[in-house]
Amino acid sequence: MIMISIAEQMLYHRRKTGVRYAYPVSTAAAGAGNRQGSFQTPLGKHRIAEKIGDGLPLLTAFCGRKPFCIYDPQTDDARRDWILSRILWLDGCETGKNRRGAVDTHARYIYIHGTHEENKIGTPASHGCIRMKNEDMLALFEHVFVGESVRIIE
Repeated sequence: MIMISIAEQMLYHRRKTGVRYAYPVSTAAAGAGNRQGSFQTPLGKHRIAEKIGDGLPLLTAFCGRKPFCIYDPQTDDARRDWILSRILWLDGCETGKNRRGAVDTHARYIYIHGTHEENKIGTPASHGCIRMKNEDMLALFEHVFVGESVRIIE
């Protein structure tokens, strides 16, 4: 199970073995909220709907969930919201809160993913997703499964 605390800017993962891991993250700069177009991190019970990027190199950049290049900090536009290394696409589990209609987490394309702005990890800075350091993203990706529960709290 994964638990994400917006207040702490931390992701906690309890593996099947019972061992717990903690990773610093960056949630939305606009705070918590479930509405489409809010640029906020959605609250509540979720699950991992898809794992994307298995076996690809560190810093693989994604567009439309497809790999298209390896991010290069020397030449690539740092103003872009880069989705790097791996993607865990979330699906809401609570109808009316984060599932269906104007609050649907999956339709909002909310991910846990690596970022080029690792210096902002630990502070709210994303456009709604949960950003992680790329090495941490690789470690988490290897130990989660599709359907695993994710709870996001304030």
